[in-house]
This record gives sequence, structure tokens and C-alpha cells, in this order.
Amino acid sequence: MSDTDRYTTGPERLEGLSTSPSGLMDLLGVAAVLLEGDGRVDMWSPQAEELFGYTAEEAVGRYAAHLLVHDAHRRLVVRLFAEVMRTGESWAGSFPVRRKDGSRRLVEFRNMRLMDSLGDHYILGLATDRSTMLEVEQEVALSTRLISQSPIGIAVLDTGLRYLSLNPALARFHGISVQDHLGRTFRGVLPGPEFRAVEAEMRQVLASGESMVDRYIVGRAPSGPRDEHAWAVSLYRLEDHRGHVLGIAEVVVDITDRHRAAAEADRARRRLAVIADGSARIGTALEVERTVRELAEVVVPELADLAVADILDAVLDQRAPAPPPDAPVFRSLAVRSAYPTEAVRAVPAPGDVVTYHAGHLSALCVRTLRPHMIARAGRHDLERISSGPESARLLAGAGVHSYMAIPLIARGEVLGVLGMCRARTRASFDEDDLALGCELAARAAVCIDNARWYQQVRDTAETLQRSLLPQPQPYHPGLEVAARYRPAQARSKVGGDWYDVIPLDDERTALVVGDVMGSGIEAAATMGRLRTATSTLAELDLDPAQVLAHLDKITRGLDPYIATCVYALYDARSAECRLATAGHLPPVLVHGDGSPELLDLPTGTPLGVGGVPFESASITLVPGDRLVLYTDGLVETREDPIDERLGLLLTLLGTPDPSVEETCDRLLRELPGADEHDDVALLIARADADRRPWERP
Repeated sequence: MSDTDRYTTGPERLEGLSTSPSGLMDLLGVAAVLLEGDGRVDMWSPQAEELFGYTAEEAVGRYAAHLLVHDAHRRLVVRLFAEVMRTGESWAGSFPVRRKDGSRRLVEFRNMRLMDSLGDHYILGLATDRSTMLEVEQEVALSTRLISQSPIGIAVLDTGLRYLSLNPALARFHGISVQDHLGRTFRGVLPGPEFRAVEAEMRQVLASGESMVDRYIVGRAPSGPRDEHAWAVSLYRLEDHRGHVLGIAEVVVDITDRHRAAAEADRARRRLAVIADGSARIGTALEVERTVRELAEVVVPELADLAVADILDAVLDQRAPAPPPDAPVFRSLAVRSAYPTEAVRAVPAPGDVVTYHAGHLSALCVRTLRPHMIARAGRHDLERISSGPESARLLAGAGVHSYMAIPLIARGEVLGVLGMCRARTRASFDEDDLALGCELAARAAVCIDNARWYQQVRDTAETLQRSLLPQPQPYHPGLEVAARYRPAQARSKVGGDWYDVIPLDDERTALVVGDVMGSGIEAAATMGRLRTATSTLAELDLDPAQVLAHLDKITRGLDPYIATCVYALYDARSAECRLATAGHLPPVLVHGDGSPELLDLPTGTPLGVGGVPFESASITLVPGDRLVLYTDGLVETREDPIDERLGLLLTLLGTPDPSVEETCDRLLRELPGADEHDDVALLIARADADRRPWERP
């Protein structure tokens, strides 16, 4: 066999093998030298030429010890060579060599004995520059320490996305040991659905070579599936110096603390936004039912999937809230769900009256005046928040898993209970949610209590005001009279509007409409005084202007109130009607043929101002004529000019009605946009030939 046959491998022997460049060998510049048994050079690699300076032609056939070793070290080197040849044991070490240019270089050697197929022995010497090896060793050591001690997770995966190596930090992130990673695929270690996209991006990086930097991942580690973590993941492809793809490097930074802090800040901002929204939307009107509905609309879906608001029946009946401790009676006022669900069937419908058993959380809230939360509700817990077995079954079927009940407390009294549950929302209620619910419930409770007391005060004032208005009289000489009073719909207090029909001697009738500026019980009381004074003055047979002059003096003594008034005195015998006004809107005269007109009367100052005399004017009311007296609440709005509103009033009055009663009702019903912030007094008198004095039964 020739030397070539000994030391080369034919092409047929390479089949099935793959070639992979040795990057580390190239980096170290490892030189290979084959020595015959007597120490002569048999083969000389290109790296040997670079390391020692001799070409293969110059080195092959010469004794290596004479070629490379200084005289002082030659004997030792020859002895080591002979020992390797004799024992077959490898030797590694370093010693200085002499290069061709005469310079000395410390070289690291590893010598081993080889035997060919003929039984001849050779020495294979591998050599590299000692300084280069030390640099590489230091770099490898530093890199290893950098990776192993780094708080940043680092891993290398092959082209099949199997873990080849990783540092302890990444193992801690995943909650799995380093050894349990090796050989397993990325998805085998992290099977969660949130990591499917990362796997796809890994394959994309392998295919394209484009790195991915700071991919934000939120998921759950295998070691703690209940705890949410966050990582910033970067990926880049690994290649050798020839461009062959080796795999992929993964760099992972655990940003869970930052993620949780950001999530907490976001939750805080959301809570503030919900509170601000609740402040703006809860209590827009002084109505208990509307306020309760607004509360439910705020908490769903921002805080809960389903909300139920029940108010104690005693509160709605305007009794002092004193529910029995064992079984309080509620009335459901609001049920709101974020989506269609069977859970709605499990709770009382709005308007239903329900008595909860003593173990129900709503009853418990009433007794303890404290909120109660069930973060993770089981079957037994659902029975405590339902009205019966069927209700509990519906709640379970709807997926309800978390619940809290919060009492609605204002001024130390419990008014009702707000119940909230979660079903589709995966997260359970926590203490922050409970605090937010309590904040909203407290604000709503104050609004509910204000609405409750407002209704009581309003009812009292309205009762007082109506008691001060005249009762319908069966007979008025020569007149068919109808009157209406409508309180303001959107004001916290009643007003001071009034009307009066005063029968007098000699078949005369005084018709009065007035408006005390202001609202509330004080305004109603002032109105009562003026009405009483008007009735007294009417009995004195005074002209309308004189009546208003006396009322003006009386009103000045009722500071700070002023009032407007129109006073008409009708004589059924002569059909004459004398009128005077004090800062009041002009009456309307509707003639028998249906044509209306605003009466152009001398306009006096409001009562209580003083300084300007009042004047009276006369008109004649023939049978069929209608005289319309009213307060400003009938025609004034905040948007339209008063002239347009008066024109609309005339248009409506131009339509005939069978009776003045029906005309009153139609005006209040059809006059659009009348100021709901002001009350209305309306009086219509029609001259009636059938009610002439001489025809009185």
C-alpha cells in the first residue's frame, strides 16, 4: 500500500458523511505534523507552515527535533518522543520552538501515537500558538461565565428548534432545570398557546436571517400556570464563518415586575376613569329608579358582567329604613348584563318585590352594613347569592364564578344592595375591585338618598301648594271656567305659581293668575299669603289696578320675593271685564269665531318693586269669547324666543274645543318644549250665555 493509500480516504469512503467546518480549529490555527518512528517529518500541514515558517518541501524528511527545537531542549524533546512511541500514551504540554526566521515562540503540543494498516507506528503532533490558545481559553471562560451568571436568559436551539444549551437564568424563567430542556423542542418545553406565535417567529428568523428584537410575550410558565409572567424575547440566527446555518439564539429578559407595575398602573387609571365616569353619570336626575339604573350602567361592563341593584321596599315607600334583621324585603330596580345570558333569569326582574333568606349575601349586607365578596364561587356559594335551587342552577350554567354584594349606605342608613358577578370575564374579583365597587356604591347611595329626600320634600311642598289653590266651584255667573296647575318636572322644588277664581257680589267674578319668583316651600307659602290677600282685597270692591297696588305694598314686606300677577274682574250683567297686570305676560282673548289675540294692556312692574302706578283696561266678553290667563312656564323655553312661543300659543288656541276643560288639557299636552324647569298655572274662562244670572236655576 502506498503512502497515499495509507493516509488518504477515497471519494467512495465519503459517501453518507457530511462535512462541517471546524471553526474553533481554524480560530486556534491548529497545525498537524506526522512524524515517522525515527522522528523525521512525514507530513506537514499548511497550518504548520504558518505556525513554524517552514514550507512542506523544507520540512518533510527532516528531523523535527533538529528543525524546530533549540539545542538546549532537544534532548528532553527526543526523550518525550521516544516515550510516546514506546508506551503509546499521549503527551500534552508546551515548550519553545525555533521558527525559520530564528524567532522563538511558545507552542502548545499534543502528541499521540498512530499505527497504520501495516503495523508501522507514527507520531501525530497537533500544535497551536500558546498565546492564541490562552486568549481563546480566556474568551471562552469569560463567555461561559457571562452566559451562566447573566440574569438574562440565553439559549441556543438547533434548526429543529431543540434546545442545545441554555443558562440557569432561562431555566429559572421557565421553572424547569437546564437538563430537562436539553434535546426537547421549544413547544415541548412551553406548550401554552401564547408561545405558538414565538415558535412561528423562530422559524421565520431561521428562514430569513432577519432578527427579531424585544417581542413582548405574556404567558404562564410550566412551573406556575396560575401566575402570569411577561418576557421580552429577542431571536437571531446563528451561522458559522462560511454562512452555514447552525441554529437560533434566544435572549429572554424577564419583565414580569415591570409588566405587573404597568398593569397595576393601568388598573389604577381604569379605576379612576370608572370613578370619574360614575361621578358624571350617576345621579343626573333626582329620581331613585333612574339613579339605580345609572349605577348598574356604570359598573357593567367596566367592573362586572352582570349587576343587580335592589332597594329596600321601606325606602321606596318613604318609610324610615328599618328592615327586619332576618328577612329584609327588597324591590329590584335595575338588572344589567354585558351580554345575553341565562343568568338574567336567575335574578328578580325590575319591579319585582323579593324577600331574601337570612343566609343570602344581600340580607347579610343589610345586617352587617359591610360588603361581602366570594372571589371563587362554588356550587354552595351560588346558593347563597340565588333565590332558590333553580336560580343557582341558572347561575352555574351561565358560568358565574365570582360575586360581590355591596350595601348602599347613606348617612349611616342602608338603602339597598348592589350585587355584581363575573362569568365570561376570566379574572375573579379582588380587593381592588371590591374597593372600586364600594366607591361607586357610596356615591350612588348619596344620590339615591338625595333623590328620596327630594321626593319627600317635593311631595310636601306640592301638597302644600295644591292645598292653597282653590277647589273647583260648581257655578260662576256667566262663565265656564277651567284651571290647571302643573308642577315643574325637572326642578328640585315646587314653584310659586297660582290661580284663583273668586266669586263676588252682584254677579261678578275675579280671575287671578300669579307667579312668585322662586321655588320651594317658602315660595309656596308666599304664594299662599298673596292669594289670601288677593281674596280679601277682591271683597272690597276695588278696581283691578287698586288691587295690584295693595298687593305691591304687601309683597314689598315679603322681601326678597317679588311676583307677577294678572287680575281680571268680570261683571256678568254688563259683560264687561276689567284687567290689570303687574309684570305678567299678556292674556289671550279668543273671540267667538275662533280668532285669538294678545291683549295689549298697560304693563305694570312686578309686585314688590314699587314706584310705578298700575292701570286698568276694559274689554267686553260676549258669549263664546274665551279669556286665557297663564304663567310663563306655559310658553317660555331656554331655546326659543318668547315671541315665537306666544305665536304658537295663539295658533293652538285658534283650534276650537268642546269645552274649556279640554282646551286646558290640550295646551298642556301639545305645547311642545314648555319649560320643564318651571311650573305652570293656567286659567281659561268662557263667556256662557247659558249661565247668565237671570237664567240661574
